[in-house]
Amino acid sequence: MESSTIPLNSPLELTLELTDEQFFMLCQENRDFRFERTASGGLIIMSPTGSETGNCNIDLSYQLQSWSRQNKHLGIAFDSSTGFKLPDGTDISPDAAWVRRDRWEALTAEEKKKFAPICPDFVVELRSASDSLEKLRAKMKVYIKNGARLGWLLDRQNRQVEISRPDRDVEIICSPATLSGEDVLPGLVLDLSDIL
Repeated sequence: MESSTIPLNSPLELTLELTDEQFFMLCQENRDFRFERTASGGLIIMSPTGSETGNCNIDLSYQLQSWSRQNKHLGIAFDSSTGFKLPDGTDISPDAAWVRRDRWEALTAEEKKKFAPICPDFVVELRSASDSLEKLRAKMKVYIKNGARLGWLLDRQNRQVEISRPDRDVEIICSPATLSGEDVLPGLVLDLSDIL
């Protein structure tokens, strides 16, 4: 098979007709890129994150995973390399996510191996220097529309957090030291000192 190079502007969006299996294989065979797919079939290609953002993201994932392990009976956490197939057909990878255990256990073993057909109950997007704030806000709306109960958009450039919940206006908090998981992640208090 002949390969070609596509010059990328961040992020590049193409429209390709791919089956779910073809999209999954594309992601598996090109692990240096993050791929997402809109509900209408638009393919979004993103490069790996920068080192500084990656360091902040691992701190975020560590804290979420630590809480999740202490509360195993409630659900399970996922990192930024995890893809989910949302009810509207969007294939998406939040920077961190969490799914209630009963919802996760309702999936088949086969569904869990690929991009699970479920919207996480909780999602986080961590804005990097190259991320468009408007595109991240649109992405957060997609999560909420598809069933996420709590979403955090961590905007490092403006040192603020945008909290999304169903049927409520987005709440913006400037320079918070911590964030509460509310009733979705009871007892989680995210320390933002090394993230924002």
